[in-house]
Order: sequence, then C-alpha cells, then structure tokens
Amino acid sequence: MIENSLAISFTFLAYLVVMLGIGLYAYKRTSSSEDYFLGGRSLGPWPTALSAGASDMSGWLLLGLPGYAFAAGMESIWLAGGLLAGTYLNWLICAKRLRTYSVESNTLTLPEYLSSRFQDKSKLIQTISAFFILLFFLFYTSSGLVAGGKLFETVFGLDYRWAVIIGTICVVSYTLFGGFLAVSWTDLVQGLLMCAALAIVPLAIMEGEWSALPATLADKNPELLTIWNDISGDPLSAIGIISLVAWGLGYFGQPHILARFKAARSNKDISTARRIAVGWTAISMLGALLIGLVGIVYVDNHMGGSLEDGEKIFMILVNAVFNPVIAGILLAAILAAIMSTADSQLLVSSSALAEDFYKAWINPNASQKQIVNVGRLGVVALSIIALILAFNPESSVLGLVSYAWAGFGAAFGPAVILSLFWRNMNRNGALAGIVIGGVTIVVWKQISGGIFDLYEIVPGFILSTLAIIVVSLMTGAPEKKVLDTFDSYERNLETLN
Repeated sequence: MIENSLAISFTFLAYLVVMLGIGLYAYKRTSSSEDYFLGGRSLGPWPTALSAGASDMSGWLLLGLPGYAFAAGMESIWLAGGLLAGTYLNWLICAKRLRTYSVESNTLTLPEYLSSRFQDKSKLIQTISAFFILLFFLFYTSSGLVAGGKLFETVFGLDYRWAVIIGTICVVSYTLFGGFLAVSWTDLVQGLLMCAALAIVPLAIMEGEWSALPATLADKNPELLTIWNDISGDPLSAIGIISLVAWGLGYFGQPHILARFKAARSNKDISTARRIAVGWTAISMLGALLIGLVGIVYVDNHMGGSLEDGEKIFMILVNAVFNPVIAGILLAAILAAIMSTADSQLLVSSSALAEDFYKAWINPNASQKQIVNVGRLGVVALSIIALILAFNPESSVLGLVSYAWAGFGAAFGPAVILSLFWRNMNRNGALAGIVIGGVTIVVWKQISGGIFDLYEIVPGFILSTLAIIVVSLMTGAPEKKVLDTFDSYERNLETLN
C-alpha cells in the first residue's frame, strides 16, 4: 500500500466526483441514440482529439509503456514510434472521409457504416462486425478493470476483488447516464491530466540533471542506449522490429477511436484536431519513455537496483517525490487512463448491441428512447461480464490486450481504409476481408516459432487486404446505386461542414 493513502484518498474522491458531475450534466443533453452513441456529432477539435487519444492509450500509457522502457531501454522507441505514426496516419487517412460518409449515410456504429456503404440487405456485414466487437471488447474491457483493481489495491491496500468492483462502478456510472458526451468530456479532462503527469514526473525526478542520464544508463548497461540490440547485447531481429512498429497498423480498425472521427462537429475541425491529437500523443509517449529510463536510475540509486514489477515504476516515482495531495492527483491520472478507455469500449460494445443486434434484427422500428435504454442496459450487462472475467488478477485476459488490438486492426482496418477510397470495393470483398482478417489473428496466435513469432497483426492486415481486393475483383463491380452513393460522398467531402 502506498504511504499517506488518506490524503490520496481525498484527492481520488474529488476526482471521481468531478467525473460523475460531468456524466450527470451530459445526461441532461442526451435524448436520442445519436446523442448517446455519438454525442450528437457536436465535439469540437479539443474534445475530439483528446478523447481519441485518451480512449486509445488506457492505463498502458502510464503502466505498460514506462514498464517496457524500464525493462528494455531505448528499444522501446520502436513501439512508441509505430504508435505515433499510426496515430498520425489514422487521422490523416480516415478521419475526414469517415465522418463525411457516416454523416451522409446517417450511420452511428462502425458495423452500421460498413453495411450502409455496401447496401448490404442481408445484414451479414453488420452482424459479423458487431460479433467481433462484442467478443474482443469483453476481454479488452476486463483487462482495464484488472488494471484499475491493481491500482486501488496498491494505493489503498484493498482486497483485489473489492478494488475491481469499485473501479467498475466508477466507470459504469458516468457512461451509463451521460453516454458519449460524458465519455468525451471526461476524456478531455483525463487526457490533459495524463499528459501533465507524464511530463511532470520525469522532470521532477531529474531536476535538471538530464546530461547525466545517458552516462548513468551506460554505466549500468550500455545496451539500454541502443535501439538495435536488446539488453543482452543480441541484435534485434527484423521480425522483432517489425512486430513493434506494426502496432501502428491497429489504429485503422479500432471502433472506439474511429467513433471520435464520426462525432466531430465539422470537417473543418478535423485538421485542428489532428494536430492536437498527434502533439498530445508525442508528448505523452516521450514522457512515458522518460519515466521508464529515469526509473532505471532511481531504482539503481534508491532500491538496490531491483524492482519485481517494472509496470509499477510510475507509481513508485510519484510516491517518492511528491507530497500526498500532488501524488493523489498524479495517481488519479492512472485511473483516468484506465477509465477513459474502459468507458469508450463499453459504449462501443453497447452501441453494437443496441444498433447492430437489437434494432437490426429484433425491433427495426424501435424508438430512440428504446434504443438508448437498450444501450444503457448493454453497458450494465457487458460490465458485469467483464467484471467476472477481471476477478482473477492472474487471468490470461491481460495477455489479450495485444491480441484484441490485432484483431480489430486486421478485421476492420483494411475494410475501413479501402471502403473510404476504393470505388469498386463490393460487399463480398468487405465480408471476406473482415472474416479472413479476424480468423488469421486467431490462427496465427496459436502457432509459434520462426515467421510465426511475427506480431499477428501483420499477416492479418496483409491477408485481409488481399482478400478484399481479390474477392471484389472476382465477384464483379458493385451495383450502380452503390457506385452513385460513393460518388455523392466524394462530392460532399470538401463541402460538408
């Protein structure tokens, strides 16, 4: 348990009260399914950008990445660089087009957009896509709840299961009432808090002694300072480097990130939001890497050079340097990171349940109020299932974060990109790409050794792309009305506000 937990507890409580207040305010502005799932498409550039960034990174940014840098040194730059490049390219390639097409077709969810884009009357695209979203997000969300449980357990000394339950209640409360607006506005606050924490902690630890950092790391292990070797001095393989950089491919298929593009207030805001998002990501990534590297020095000087769990380095540095009130604020950044992703995942999952299953198959004439209520019930039901999965802190679900990222990236990434740019992509090609991308991830993950050590998103993304192209060409051009609709979207790309 972290020292001075009483003062930290008050800080945490104040933070949670503010988040719940935002949720209740957003509740008053939520009257339709478009309000609940996309915030009425009313987000300005700052909430659009920071909501996308905060919902993307989760607790991994303050726990996982500093822990990786702590263990591997400068090798971690490959992973951070791949994610930064993926962030930029996703905003550049997908954001404006996806917003335009979803506005023109009046679609809210990613499965609904893909189904509408190819005018799939069978609803197979919508159903299969929604199935993948629900499956992957259950495990993705539960991993965030596990991280939240470990945070409360470490800070307050709570029993792990009670810690997970408390964290889950915090996330569900404002997601349940406020929907997308609550999630996006809290993400804005949480994103700023995360970025500030990542910038302040390494600066406070080093206190201007940055020139001594390389020499100190070199004395401990010179391999910490090279991006080409691992810490044992062995050269990084091409498979290893590609696997790290390839994390950036996952961005193009993440439903909770793509939802932010569709919710933007106007196309004109997209360029501004892109600059904010990329700047936020760059600062946050740099801060996370520096925390890991500075942590090596701190642990060597003050803890005998040994730390059992490198992912706790952020919490250790915060507790060592700051007074309890400031420490509470900075530790709340971890909770912010966890909450900002878990809430987004719950909302996307509930939208898939409400729009892509309930409205598509059970009640096509459902009223806006019914859809919102089903979405809220979905948040509760999915939270309970994720909570059950999260009860075991040693659960293998923790290892499925990269698996789910790869699954979304391969199943949806190529389908989204090609649907936005390739006029002759058809329904059969989209179905083939989604299924083959998802199946490739599942199969590749089960095999190891040689080429199968490559991160599964790479073969999944490639095979999904090939499947879309080959099947679309083999089964003929889309119907004229599909082509005409695509041409209409293209004409409106620059004129739509």
